[in-house]
Amino acid sequence: MNLLYANDTLGQYPPSWYAASTPTLAPFDSLKGEVKADVCIIGAGYTGLSAALHLAQAGRRVVVLEAHHVGFGASGRNGGQLGSGQRVEQDALQKMVGKTRAKALWDLGEDAKALVKSLIHQHQIDCHLKPGIAWTGSSQSDVTHLHDYAELLNSAYGYSDIRALTATECHEICPSPDYQGGVLDMGAAHLHPLAFALGLARAAKGAGVEIYERSCVHTLAHGTPATVRTDAGRVVADHVVLACNGYLSSLAPSVSARVMPINNFIIATEPLGDRVKQVLTQDIAVADSRFVVNYFRLSHDGRLLFGGGESYGYRFPRDIAATVRKPMEIVFPHLRDVKIDYAWGGTLGITMKRFPYLARVAPNVLSASGYSGHGVGTATHAGQLMALAIEGQTDGFDTMGAIPTPAFPGGGALRSPLLVLAMSWYALRDRLGF
Repeated sequence: MNLLYANDTLGQYPPSWYAASTPTLAPFDSLKGEVKADVCIIGAGYTGLSAALHLAQAGRRVVVLEAHHVGFGASGRNGGQLGSGQRVEQDALQKMVGKTRAKALWDLGEDAKALVKSLIHQHQIDCHLKPGIAWTGSSQSDVTHLHDYAELLNSAYGYSDIRALTATECHEICPSPDYQGGVLDMGAAHLHPLAFALGLARAAKGAGVEIYERSCVHTLAHGTPATVRTDAGRVVADHVVLACNGYLSSLAPSVSARVMPINNFIIATEPLGDRVKQVLTQDIAVADSRFVVNYFRLSHDGRLLFGGGESYGYRFPRDIAATVRKPMEIVFPHLRDVKIDYAWGGTLGITMKRFPYLARVAPNVLSASGYSGHGVGTATHAGQLMALAIEGQTDGFDTMGAIPTPAFPGGGALRSPLLVLAMSWYALRDRLGF
């Protein structure tokens, strides 16, 4: 079963609030016949579109192949949170790679955040960018950890945009009985993810990038040049960029062994009207400290966009709304009577260490994936880093790629029973408060 089609219809965006609330682009043609390019990019999400834009601006002829539509995958379905630093917290990175390399990774994470903001400004992308993400704790130990982490960022990294929230301050912003405090990061931000992806596609097209939709790649033949084949055509290119994330499948087994596709789900309620103050009193995003993270924010038309729940099989649950309503009602029990207007799922890529996997698959084939829920900034930045690497500036790509990334149990199998068992156990442990 191909994850590209397991839960979706060819050429259609999922029935999300995102797709319903932003104008989509006119369809791009499908690839037919042979095309030659300096760089062929497989996947038209943040990673691929960013790489394409930066390469085109450097004077390269770039072809992008997308199996569905631009922004179809995780880039057009996610929670829209543009977080600071890396997905892995700095204290954990310090233990993993030492303080010097951890600082370099922090700086790259901040570069990623700045890149997204700068692209939105430079290309006038209307994606409702707003400052602020709060991280909340459901236990006192979680709150203590968050406060200690804010202090680490303040003192060791000179990052002053984050501050601790007491229980009272947290409830003043987010009146949930589940949260006992947290931190507020006003250097982080949130946005409309599909609108951002479509804006990148417009910018890439304007820079001369050739984008082909409904052009699923089934074969990558290595060589100089490499050949990328679809059912109706092929691209012969000097360089190839793999920007498929959770949808990579068998195109690069060494990457698939290290990047596991999982499914995550989001709902959009009916417009809340005056009840928005029962959710958030400031227009920020929130993510909590549970193993399976709950994350939410308000839409620009006053809905609660709430993400929660994961699955590790191919298929989405039959009733996504019911799946996500359960954690929503734990966080906001006073919203039990709220109607859910939209419910959708998406496939993302995770790694064992929750750090993105950037790799040189072959001398002229680069890959970036496994953003583990931190992809708005990291994926966009990874695209730029691969573009720079192709241009001969490899420092950023090499720094990100130097983190050891072990294979999942079962190697390249899309769904290892051992992994499903382990992830389910961790989720159960979190729910029971162990």
